[in-house]
Amino acid sequence: MSFQLLLLDEADFPVFKHDMQEAFQLGAAEWEENLEEEILPESHIDKSLNTKGSIAYKAIVDGKLVGGAIVVINGTHGHLDFLYVKSGIQSKGVGQQIWNAIESKHPDVILWETCTPYFDTRNLHFYINRCGFSAVEFYNPKHIDPNAPEGDDGKDLFFRFEKKLTR
Repeated sequence: MSFQLLLLDEADFPVFKHDMQEAFQLGAAEWEENLEEEILPESHIDKSLNTKGSIAYKAIVDGKLVGGAIVVINGTHGHLDFLYVKSGIQSKGVGQQIWNAIESKHPDVILWETCTPYFDTRNLHFYINRCGFSAVEFYNPKHIDPNAPEGDDGKDLFFRFEKKLTR
């Protein structure tokens, strides 16, 4: 298997966004019956892509786009906004390769952060057990994420994770 993590080209945006939205939607559908709401609106992806310090990557395996990530780098602080593996390709180590490559590409980052929904045990396992993150905060109606999209009333329940590196 030939793996590469490359900068995302603008020409790849439509497929990248579609695949990411599909992966998030199908992932959420595993936990919620009769899911009708859109889990990851394109506007959230666009906001991340347009954030100062944002870098988007595409994961290529054997010449095919199989996933990607968007990170925001601010000096020694990095935020993983999104990481996805294309539906049907999960559980083959691609997500781990994406994360390892991101860390390698950003050796100056000593603190990484990310968030994931409380119900997604697959993500909880991935970030804690595979990538070495620690859960440090739980966002809920009594403790709303200060960076939540406008109009978010805290009904979406998320864990915030951190990974501190010593270099």
